[in-house]
Amino acid sequence: MTKVISAAKAAELIKDGDTVAASGFGLSCWAEEMGISIEERFLQTGHPQNLTVMHSSAVGNRRDKGMSHLGYEGLVKRWIGGIAIASPGMARLIEEDKCEAYNLPQGVITQLYREIAAKRPGVITKVGMGTFVDPRVEGGKMSPSTKEDIVKVIEIEGDEWLYYKSFPIQVGLIRGTTADENGNLTLEKEGLHMEVLPIAQAVRNSGGIVIAQVETVAKNGTLSPKDIKVPGILVDYVVVAKPENHFQTENTYYNPAFSGQVKIPVGGIEPLPLDERKVIARRSAAELLPNTILNLGVGIPASVGTIAAEEDVSDQLMLTTEAGSIGGVPAGLKDFGHAYNSEAIVDHDSQFDFYDGGGIDLSVLGLAQTDQFGNVNVSKFGSRVAGCGGFINISQSAKKLVFAGTFTAGGLQVKVENGKLQIVQEGKAKKFIKNVQQITFSGAYASEIKQPVVYVTERAVFELVEGKMTLTELAPGVDLQKDILDQMEFAPVISPNLKEMDAGIFEESWGKLRSIIEENAHEASKPEPVLVG
Repeated sequence: MTKVISAAKAAELIKDGDTVAASGFGLSCWAEEMGISIEERFLQTGHPQNLTVMHSSAVGNRRDKGMSHLGYEGLVKRWIGGIAIASPGMARLIEEDKCEAYNLPQGVITQLYREIAAKRPGVITKVGMGTFVDPRVEGGKMSPSTKEDIVKVIEIEGDEWLYYKSFPIQVGLIRGTTADENGNLTLEKEGLHMEVLPIAQAVRNSGGIVIAQVETVAKNGTLSPKDIKVPGILVDYVVVAKPENHFQTENTYYNPAFSGQVKIPVGGIEPLPLDERKVIARRSAAELLPNTILNLGVGIPASVGTIAAEEDVSDQLMLTTEAGSIGGVPAGLKDFGHAYNSEAIVDHDSQFDFYDGGGIDLSVLGLAQTDQFGNVNVSKFGSRVAGCGGFINISQSAKKLVFAGTFTAGGLQVKVENGKLQIVQEGKAKKFIKNVQQITFSGAYASEIKQPVVYVTERAVFELVEGKMTLTELAPGVDLQKDILDQMEFAPVISPNLKEMDAGIFEESWGKLRSIIEENAHEASKPEPVLVG
């Protein structure tokens, strides 16, 4: 008997009070057809009510798609997610305190599905220690009505860990490309695999129902077993989507270079203009070692890959994304998480296993707000809820970490020429403040595990030294007091070895990155000094 039903019929199967888990990264693997049908049913009937919805990543197009379809008071009782900002409707619900809201690390949520599937007690990890997710700080609670503690500190053999408890899931919303009549699911045109398999396993073993959205249905026996990502025994219902509700990414309907059907030429990358963003990306790239396994955040950090291409050192890097791509060229913001010409695409939860265990040699992440203790906030600003996404997993586990961003925000204008930097107009908002609003990255924890952390701006470089923000480099042409210290809410430690940033990164042509990488390798190979006496 066929498992194919309409999206409207599938939406009717969701009961009041159910816990619903959804796959998705942007619009990749997100069941948009189901989101629309759940919204329509609620607006027409007032049901389903009081759902707990969970998703690991940014699900939506930052406008009207994705989890925004579920962003109604009464429809959602509790949100457990990695990022809210991609779905303004859901973010608004949280900001107006119309639902309970827990923001948990992206990787933890992906791994929690596996623990639920196997009926293990939950995820036990160091990820989140010292951040706002730590119950001794905020416990991941993002709205005033959120009271229950769902994250605990436990001790194993004298060592502290965070414990994220398992719970049953009644409905799974997943997506693939093709399903046969038995529900066997392929993902050949998806640019990412996400956590469709562990969600299906978790829901099935919780006694719930799995609804899979697809482009088309094939006859039984016509799909290769090697292409099946989710076996039909885990899929209860199949919904065939309209083409406009099955986008590959937030903004791209389908690009075969994202899903590996073709390899496209990526040469001739347009050089970045010489401005503050390029200066920051160049200085961040100067932290590279040979054969670096690299993760880059959105915005300025993503430009490090472009700098590597400009400097002809792309052979020294292996770029990865937390969504599961390895190798290739990561796509820009509108298609974030995907990559052109990936060497491999692995499952979302497996990528975070690799990341959490220290698989990233270097990560360059955004610098939205930092403080005297080296803490960084990217998750909450005033009442605006953004969410941590994979930031906590990545920042806590990378062997070396660079935060990259402008020194101030809101109208900053600079002039870069002749090897110098001139501040033409200062930004209205200070980013180096006394205390961040929310701790998405813990400087104290980084110091405890002796993680090297560098903070790169267009005019200064800082390092976290013994738990204190320490100024180590100054851009040529800037004034220490006026352009640096007066623009901070705290007094940093000034290194006795304070030096000028390489003037070459302020020139139109640089050409030094390969030699810098070689020098970094030489320095890294030196044995640690032995203290005598």
